[in-house]
Amino acid sequence: MSDSKKVQITYSGLKKLEDELSDLKIVKRKEVAQKIKEARELGDLSENAEYDAAKDEQRDIEARIEEIEKILKNVEVVDEDEVDLSRVSIGCQIKIKDLEYDDILDFKIVGSTEANSLKGKISNESPVGKAIEGRCVGDIVEVETDEGIIKYEILEIQRSK
Repeated sequence: MSDSKKVQITYSGLKKLEDELSDLKIVKRKEVAQKIKEARELGDLSENAEYDAAKDEQRDIEARIEEIEKILKNVEVVDEDEVDLSRVSIGCQIKIKDLEYDDILDFKIVGSTEANSLKGKISNESPVGKAIEGRCVGDIVEVETDEGIIKYEILEIQRSK
């Protein structure tokens, strides 16, 4: 009956989602309920910007709670200590070389819910992630982008830092 595919995630990503869910349910719900109560006390709700803003915030919180709960129902946790370092997979720290620009890139492969390029975490579902997943050190992979094909050489696969 599951209409969603399994979401792969590391233990640290799982903990982060669980902490966010707890904060939303315990702290944020109470805060927004208080804002709604205070806005109601201001009188006419038809022209009450504070009330409208609080209701919008409440809707956003509930939507995020629902989204996290859906992810957690379909989660498959990847044990980073048991990752096979002979091939690229979720939980690995990867070093690759851009063969055109001679740049060395270092990042961690994570599930799509954990991806954050600014923190050096790329999704296994991204174009680069898809291209290198399952590949070995020394392999040259081609990644199709809007600007054309980029070639990378896999230099290193390590346990994540």
